[in-house]
Amino acid sequence: MNDTAPTVLARAPWDGARPDRLRVTAVRTFLCAPQGCPYLIVRVETSEPGLYGLGCASDPQRTLAIRSIVDDYLGPLLVGRDPRDIEDVHRLLLNSAYWRGGSLTGNALAGVDVALWDIKAKAAGVPLYDLLGGRARQAATAYTHVSGGDSGELAELVQAAVEEGFGHVRVQVNVPGADAYGTHTGDEAEAAALAARDGRWDGEAYLRLIPRTLAAVREKVGDGVELLHDVHERLTPAQARRLVRDLEPARLFFLEDALAPEDAAYFPQLRAAGTVPLAVGELFSDPAQFVPLIADRAIDYARIRVPTLGGLTPARKLAAACELFGVQLAPHGPGDVSPVGRAATVALDVNAPSFGIQEAAWFTDATREVFPGALDARGGVLEPAEVPGLGVDFDEAAARRYPPTAPLEHDRWALLRNRDGSAQRP
Repeated sequence: MNDTAPTVLARAPWDGARPDRLRVTAVRTFLCAPQGCPYLIVRVETSEPGLYGLGCASDPQRTLAIRSIVDDYLGPLLVGRDPRDIEDVHRLLLNSAYWRGGSLTGNALAGVDVALWDIKAKAAGVPLYDLLGGRARQAATAYTHVSGGDSGELAELVQAAVEEGFGHVRVQVNVPGADAYGTHTGDEAEAAALAARDGRWDGEAYLRLIPRTLAAVREKVGDGVELLHDVHERLTPAQARRLVRDLEPARLFFLEDALAPEDAAYFPQLRAAGTVPLAVGELFSDPAQFVPLIADRAIDYARIRVPTLGGLTPARKLAAACELFGVQLAPHGPGDVSPVGRAATVALDVNAPSFGIQEAAWFTDATREVFPGALDARGGVLEPAEVPGLGVDFDEAAARRYPPTAPLEHDRWALLRNRDGSAQRP
């Protein structure tokens, strides 16, 4: 926390016109890791006793840099302002850096932005989704994850997920002798196997194996469940076109991140290569990155990450743009989005007509201890809490029992290489 008085941003001419004079009195940050990955939580306190808001600024790879942006820049500029003027504050804080944008700024800004929405909803005495316009649906349909080796094992895991109430399941496949995204279990045997294969990516082995394995899973589980798959940006445009063509028999609900953001201009070619629905966006840090893909109808699902986009203020505008062009939201929701970030995302999910599907990883018991009210998917859906604000709190004392690891520890999973030793996108 930085107590330096704000001196850079001019006050709005209407500032102070409200008789109650509600003001931000402090902006505090907390770093913890009850889920294993680091969470950066922002707490914005106000002049009304007991009224505060929580936001999620979590980026597991650059947590300390984001914390500095909040503590040393955004927090001091926010102190003394009316927390209810969210649009004004958001634009001023975004512009204050001059060289604006990027994932670090986006996550820092999201931590503040969501906290302001939490304050506003608490002050109004309503759940957050009410401030966004109320419900468009009862709950957010969610998908879960499974991973394994052969199609028989995967089909059993999919059926187990169906029995838990999920109608949508992301399926990741082990690639023998090579690193494959989304298949790591975290146990010692898996870690030894990863070390033995040297963590190398083999794109051709992946392209040979994935289509036939997912097609076999589809034949075993039938059409009563939707299957998804995440490429995780590891393919070239030519390889991605081939994969889209070869995945037709698997009848996927969507194929995620077939290309990296840098290659997004190739998505119209993927659309022409086959009928597999396409999803992308968790790596986008600016809503404008979605605009050409939405306007060209080159994707079917926008994989928004509310923390990285800068919070609910830009995310709800993007949701409206998706609605106009028939693109659906499929928000990013792995374990490295904290329960605060998930609650904010679910509030948008139940409000936005453009919502399609929500990713839902499972929170650990430790995470639920630190974040009372954390939302977990039950029966294949996520329902917002019917209490004022986000409905999720933060236990500082419990958080101290789960300190984060060293800054570079969470980078290790992304230090991937190709067979020839060159660096590969994670």
